[in-house]
Amino acid sequence: MRLTKVLRCVGKYTKDYSNLPDSYIKREMRQVYWKTPNAIQYLDKTVERKKFSYNLSRPWTDAFKSFNAPKRLRKKVFVEPIKEWSFFRGDRVEVLVGKDKGKQGIVCYIVQERNWVIVEGLNCTYKKIGKKKDFPGMIMKDEQPLLVTTEVSLIDPSDNKPTKIEWRYTEAGEKVRVSARTGRIIPVPMTASETIDYKTKETYNDQEKDTTTSMMKITFEPKLKTFEMDIMDEMGIKEDRVPQQTYWY
Repeated sequence: MRLTKVLRCVGKYTKDYSNLPDSYIKREMRQVYWKTPNAIQYLDKTVERKKFSYNLSRPWTDAFKSFNAPKRLRKKVFVEPIKEWSFFRGDRVEVLVGKDKGKQGIVCYIVQERNWVIVEGLNCTYKKIGKKKDFPGMIMKDEQPLLVTTEVSLIDPSDNKPTKIEWRYTEAGEKVRVSARTGRIIPVPMTASETIDYKTKETYNDQEKDTTTSMMKITFEPKLKTFEMDIMDEMGIKEDRVPQQTYWY
């Protein structure tokens, strides 16, 4: 199935670890080719890039900007839409293809736009760099992505075997992953909620520019009054004037 408009944007689990606001990511990705002058006689029109090619680089990095250089269009990529994402950082999975078929590892990187995950230490390629006449060079190991649809499978913790999963609700209303083979709940690992700033939300220390809890209190109470009537009530002013009768002809 062709890549849809929804999948052209940055996936939620791709940007969660960075803990960056969406406005910053959109601003870094934006490529404006032409824009109308800022004058009253012109309509606000902009010609900008709307389709991007995603790779292992994060969308707000220089490597991604170089990969998607202006006016440079790459080959179309077809991605199978996934209704509900089921793979998270810290999950134990089994590789189903390639030379590491049958081996298990931990998911350490997610590229949701391409349905990719990287499994730590598996599906690697090796490249020799820095070779010179007087130096033999070094071997660089590079982990390659795997498709979550066909190339990896989650591990059932009850028997450590691969299984398909379903999303279900518990009696308490909690949404959980359940093994389709054994019915065992596969919990989402704690590392899935980690970001570059904190391990858990409870252990995060407020920084100087963070919004404090006291400033998040709701101080406005909506009332069926005009602004003037509200001010009069606050200052204790009572309206004792009687409006004159008006006549319409």
